Amino acid sequence: MERVFLLTNDDGWDAPGLRSLQGVVERLGPGRVVAPDGPYSGCGHRVTTHETLEVGLGPGGERIVSGTPADCVRLALHHLVPEANFVLSGINPGGNLGIDVYHSGTVAAVREAVLHGIPGVAISHYIARGRQIDWDVAARWTGQVLIQLLERPWEPGTFWNVNLPHLAPDALDPEIVFCPLDTSPLPLQFHVDGNQALYTGDYQSRRRVPSRDVDVCFGGKIAVTLIRL
Repeated sequence: MERVFLLTNDDGWDAPGLRSLQGVVERLGPGRVVAPDGPYSGCGHRVTTHETLEVGLGPGGERIVSGTPADCVRLALHHLVPEANFVLSGINPGGNLGIDVYHSGTVAAVREAVLHGIPGVAISHYIARGRQIDWDVAARWTGQVLIQLLERPWEPGTFWNVNLPHLAPDALDPEIVFCPLDTSPLPLQFHVDGNQALYTGDYQSRRRVPSRDVDVCFGGKIAVTLIRL
């Protein structure tokens, strides 16, 4: 059966990471974009049930939804792209490692698909301080990972969470490592001023359990993690 890919993200329909993902999918099969009208980073698995979702059309045929990543997948699978049989979400600018999977809109889009019996992969790109993402490189690495994952049989109730490392421009392509999720909590630090609190935790200083996804990605390798619902 031919794969028809549904593409989405939590950064908006015109984000560079989604455009890079489109370029990868062009070599794998038909791709249909149904993505939010703006950024929804950190929205988790929020869905819209008591407001009307509006759907617009982008210049390349993209369906632009006034809702969250999970909304996009729900609406796509049941109305806009019912022929979709594989969901890809990303490429997110910033890691979705460890417990990030519980508040990530990128990951929630794929989790929603799995709830409806559709396999999927969430792809994110860790950002090192002082570096810019090279989206052409990110696309190449993503293609290498997807070729491997698409060859594997899908186990219902599971999905793949992929995190690309941020290497120096002249570095060799990183190794792909299959590894478990690191469930260590993020550093909880806040700047408190009266009755206001601003989160100031340092993502890069989070705990790294050896050989789990945070440690693998921070160590310069592509972390691929199987997530079970």
